[in-house]
Amino acid sequence: MSKPKIGIIIGSTREGRFADKPANWIYEIAKARGDVEVELIDLRDFPLPFFNEPASPAWAPSQSEIAQKWQKKVAGFDGFVFTAAEYNHGPTAVLKNAIDYAYTEWNKKAVGFVGYGGVGGARAVEQLRLVAIETQMAPVRTGVHIVWADMLPVMQGQKKLEEYDHLKAAANDMLDQVVWWTKALVAARRSEAAEAAIAA
Repeated sequence: MSKPKIGIIIGSTREGRFADKPANWIYEIAKARGDVEVELIDLRDFPLPFFNEPASPAWAPSQSEIAQKWQKKVAGFDGFVFTAAEYNHGPTAVLKNAIDYAYTEWNKKAVGFVGYGGVGGARAVEQLRLVAIETQMAPVRTGVHIVWADMLPVMQGQKKLEEYDHLKAAANDMLDQVVWWTKALVAARRSEAAEAAIAA
């Protein structure tokens, strides 16, 4: 049986973003596990316009070619980790927009979060958990929260995320949960597909 595939989505596209550091850091931790395949997904590679479709992709196919490309990319993963910057107590607009441009591709898949900012991106992550539930994802309990006191020395080149034991512990806990739920949901989706095939 092939390994479940986890997509790590870089949730910011702005110039000079911090997001690359936590994304690459969690990618290396996940890759070292050996029980999943991991891929970084950069929203810069999918320049989606602000949502401008006739209807939600939950109800009608998207007309935008870049949206279709994005949906195909999302569909190829069994679970996800989002990096989440916090802007004005919420997630980045570009990340929310990217979530809105897919629907069935998110369904019945696990998701974890790596937040960063003043309170470790906690308020952005809480909002994203609600969005994840509405798109029929399964957000896991543990998140990784990189608070400003830990973030600033990394931004200034004085420390690396790898040096923070408490962040590594949270990362491993979060990934354990994402992988467990991913495997469970992969099995459930396969069972559901098999039952549907028999019924047809």
